[in-house]
Amino acid sequence: MTSLRLFNTWTRQVTPFTTRRPGEVGFYSCGPTVYNYAHIGNLRTYVFADLVRRVLRAEGYDVRHVMNITDVGHLTSDADTGEDKMEKGARQQGRTAWEIADFYTAAFKHDLARLEILEPTIWCKATDHIPQMIETVRQIEANGHTYRTSDGIYFDTATQPEYGQLARLDIAGQQAGARVAVNEEKRNPQDFALWKFSTPEEARQMEWESPWGRGFPGWHIECSAMAAEYLGVPFDLHSGGVDHIPVHHTNEIAQTLAASGQLLADWWIHGEFLVLKDKRMGKSEGNFLTLQTLVDAGHAPMAYRYLTYTAHYRSHLTYSEEAMDAASSALRNIHKQFAALPADPGAAPNDRLMARFRDTLRDDLNAPQALAVVWETLRDATVPTPVRRATLLAMDEVLPLGLSHVEASVESSGPPPEVEALLHRRLEARASKDWKASDAIRGEIAALGWEVRDTPQGQVATPAGQ
Repeated sequence: MTSLRLFNTWTRQVTPFTTRRPGEVGFYSCGPTVYNYAHIGNLRTYVFADLVRRVLRAEGYDVRHVMNITDVGHLTSDADTGEDKMEKGARQQGRTAWEIADFYTAAFKHDLARLEILEPTIWCKATDHIPQMIETVRQIEANGHTYRTSDGIYFDTATQPEYGQLARLDIAGQQAGARVAVNEEKRNPQDFALWKFSTPEEARQMEWESPWGRGFPGWHIECSAMAAEYLGVPFDLHSGGVDHIPVHHTNEIAQTLAASGQLLADWWIHGEFLVLKDKRMGKSEGNFLTLQTLVDAGHAPMAYRYLTYTAHYRSHLTYSEEAMDAASSALRNIHKQFAALPADPGAAPNDRLMARFRDTLRDDLNAPQALAVVWETLRDATVPTPVRRATLLAMDEVLPLGLSHVEASVESSGPPPEVEALLHRRLEARASKDWKASDAIRGEIAALGWEVRDTPQGQVATPAGQ
């Protein structure tokens, strides 16, 4: 049906994308744990998932997209120790866990809207699916893959030879290196909790009765249960961040295989980290920025989405104030040039440019190359201006830049295209700290009769003498 090619983490190869049912895609994205605001590193992963969905839609697929909201069961340690993040957040903020969940779910959805990320076909909250999780654990238990400890029901990874294949885990090495286990009752270091027991000394807000005793589900079981509920098993495509590979997604696969004998999904795709000062950005690292932080600094939310396009989804994206300033200025320039293009309801997109644009995204979602085609389209004087506008609007449906909100009637007296092209080159030079090139480009701009000033809002070009 399509020439779309994706990197499948399961096979470690870029191969043609296929589905189980022609023209249909079952797509599950790991959603947020709603105990705090999503940081911009999280949001990069959701922009990536949105791009996947938009490309699939452009390729003619009917996409059933499911995303979970984790509002219980995610402990502060991947080793099944520590507090539930929801309970801890509630205590620290003086609200109930349910109030915390509602507040940060609304905040997350607001961030998605500001970034023009499509809402999933189905939202599913963990606390609404406790019966499904209990039933999944019962199936795993019946098939002989569990054992009981004093604090919960655990998955016995030794019963599953395939365990760890997604992450290519060295299970023997983990066993040899585990001199002191965090939980001495665990049979293997990588075993994980399916159901955790409440304890008399705990005053938990979120707990339920189960066949094993009163308690709450483990983090990993929720995705296996809810994905099966809405997409069946196996389904086509599962996305998340690279941090999900070694633990969360590995354990989702193990649970589903143990319960049903089936691999959870055929395709596994993962977005790389956003890094800040040579570290990944994360709440546990204490170095995270929210989308509102960027807005308060004067950046449009869509400028951050533009920034995410400047690196391939499987590459690290380094965040800096300079890079963010460059992205904001570039997006303003795109909007200004787009606004100068006259609208014609009868104009159709240019086939040549659209073909090039689609081909870049079919090549494992190469957003940087697709963005380059957007810039080329803005400047292509061989294409009539109304056609350029129609082409850019068609591109904006797949690689959103907020163009659908830009009116053709706004000022169009900005720099000519040749100056805009030099301004963009100068932004790129400054973002890479190539000051010599930046100064040389300033000279080229001056030779065309324009001056450049660097302001806190970005570079501003004005006719010489004004």
